[in-house]
Amino acid sequence: MSEKLRVGILGATGMVGQRFISLLENHPWFEVVTVAASARSAGKTYEEAVGGRWKMDTPMPEAVKNLVVMNVSEVEKVASTVDFVFSAVDMSKEEIKAIEEEYAKTETPVVSNNSAHRWTPDVPMVVPEINPQHFEVIKYQKERLGTKRGFVAVKPNCSIQSYAPVLTAWKEFEPYEVVATTYQAISGAGKTFKDWPEMVENIIPYIGGEEEKSEMEPLRLWGEIKDGVIVPAKEPVITCQCVRVPVLNGHTAAVFVKFRKKPTKEQLIEKMVNFKGVPQELDLPSAPKQFIRYMEEDDRPQVKADVDYENGMGISVGRLREDKVYDYKFIGLSHNTVRGAAGGAVLCAETLKAQGYITKK
Repeated sequence: MSEKLRVGILGATGMVGQRFISLLENHPWFEVVTVAASARSAGKTYEEAVGGRWKMDTPMPEAVKNLVVMNVSEVEKVASTVDFVFSAVDMSKEEIKAIEEEYAKTETPVVSNNSAHRWTPDVPMVVPEINPQHFEVIKYQKERLGTKRGFVAVKPNCSIQSYAPVLTAWKEFEPYEVVATTYQAISGAGKTFKDWPEMVENIIPYIGGEEEKSEMEPLRLWGEIKDGVIVPAKEPVITCQCVRVPVLNGHTAAVFVKFRKKPTKEQLIEKMVNFKGVPQELDLPSAPKQFIRYMEEDDRPQVKADVDYENGMGISVGRLREDKVYDYKFIGLSHNTVRGAAGGAVLCAETLKAQGYITKK
């Protein structure tokens, strides 16, 4: 029996589920032993269930091809096979909330890519470089759920990864007003161009629910634990527009910032490139060595050239300059299904393991 923790993927056949599976191939700490999906996939091998819908650039890992897909709704049965689960299930918000808590109540930690629990007051929503201390709220959540080791932890929306880490690096200069426009890839909707031909040469100026997430979720990351719940920060005020663009992977953001203590451009760059957190200090397996890089070229970051920086776990920033209306503006780029989705959740799980929250059953 390997020493690796046994992992289940809930919602394993969808795009984020597939990304989890490809990222966890040869992972030093975690081994995918269980794949679960809807009743229509249950009973088939993973390879049969996915069929021609494998959406990753790399081939399906051999180790998962013959795993028999379990029914995600058979919670006890799935939970009995694993030490913890990653959740990427495709259900209504209420159904997701219920099923993730059901798994937690079987004493199985759940690290979720879904948005359902992001505003549950005692569920930590974490970017490990920004707010790993929020995992401390888990003890209060366990009291509510009546569990000893089971809990739910989530990661925030993909759209905020192109600017929230940068604003965190600049915290001491007190940013108080931010305008951001995000240019978001189609994989964020779980689609490729083959699935969504209408997106070729097209822009859609609306992504349901995305603007609210992009404005509010950073404030929760910057909040603090009070009386067993996470209380969001009040500042900076962020206003956002989110646009779907004809790109497969990579969310770009154009961001304008006002500061109470206006820094120099050199200070801002220095803070970005030296910004690191717990994942870098602990040298976690999925942690980028350089979390945020600054690119001096006028025409960078570009999706094609830069989206896979640090295996899709790093943030690329360019075009930082003073602004006539705001103090500064910049362009940020992040990989929406790696750092912004499955990769961010894997890094959360690595942090939780390193801090003793996730252990062998």
